[in-house]
Amino acid sequence: MGGNGATQKPRAPQGADTWLVIRKAFHWLDLHGLDSIAATGLGLSDFAVLKLLLFSGPLPVNVIGAKVLLTSGSITTSIDRLEARDLVKRTRHPTDGRTFLVALTPRGRDKIGPTSREHARRMARVVSVLTPEEQHELVRLMKKLGKHAMTIHAKPRASRTAASRGSRAAARPATAP
Repeated sequence: MGGNGATQKPRAPQGADTWLVIRKAFHWLDLHGLDSIAATGLGLSDFAVLKLLLFSGPLPVNVIGAKVLLTSGSITTSIDRLEARDLVKRTRHPTDGRTFLVALTPRGRDKIGPTSREHARRMARVVSVLTPEEQHELVRLMKKLGKHAMTIHAKPRASRTAASRGSRAAARPATAP
């Protein structure tokens, strides 16, 4: 404390400090989550697909992939694996014959319902160190931060791609009309 008795406000964390704290917290939360999911006998991707279908109902394959952050090849592999275990079924979309909808089978619903509830209980124990109000605030702030990070990550990539196209066009030899 200074000689005048006033308390100094702690220095605000810098961007890299904030990132490191989030990264460390995520590491430990992720381990708890992965342990919980492993106890279900499912892998992370398959668990995420089943849980999404439980709450959303049937969805096109590409929509599922985007929502659970899987590439088109990975989502196809996951759906194939789940279909082989009779946990999901693929059917043609009723109005778009090019699209397949994926839905839970009764066996899939019986598998993901209880395992999803147990996973939720296990993760609730981990985050119980925070009050419900703190949990709401954390979720709000992480969504805000995540959306912002996604937006600014996409912008430079789009401008790099456009700049790259422009430089390739400029580098092409001129052709006679």
